[in-house]
Amino acid sequence: MDAFKPKESKHMKKYNSLTPILGLACACLILIGCETTQPGAATAPIPPNSGHLLINRVANFGSDLSLVLSVDGKDVGSFPEGRNYDGYLPAGQHVITARVDPFQAGKRPGRKTITVQAGQTYSYTAAWSGGSLVLVQNRGQSVPVY
Repeated sequence: MDAFKPKESKHMKKYNSLTPILGLACACLILIGCETTQPGAATAPIPPNSGHLLINRVANFGSDLSLVLSVDGKDVGSFPEGRNYDGYLPAGQHVITARVDPFQAGKRPGRKTITVQAGQTYSYTAAWSGGSLVLVQNRGQSVPVY
């Protein structure tokens, strides 16, 4: 019976000891890839003489739709389900436009003109109202940033 027993070699022990190390290394790489903050987001300085603009998607916005935002006619991003806009605008008057991608016939973009004051936060939610996209101000969110 001993003739059929596989012989253990020195190399087999080396591979067995490397398996947990490689598994741990793979797990670390996966966790690093799942990081949700953008690089440099926490360390980026707040621009001087600016206000903070937050725009969220309403819960029933549509899982297959992206919210496309533009400020003063320039696109600032496309936000699929679970993503929101968080940025800074220089003090002064700005036109915020929200539209949907892919294009939906009969759905009109939403527009909001805001006058940004330095040090203030402006928070809105993009929501549907009939056939239009609207930007609804979140109450209690225009506060000084400290």
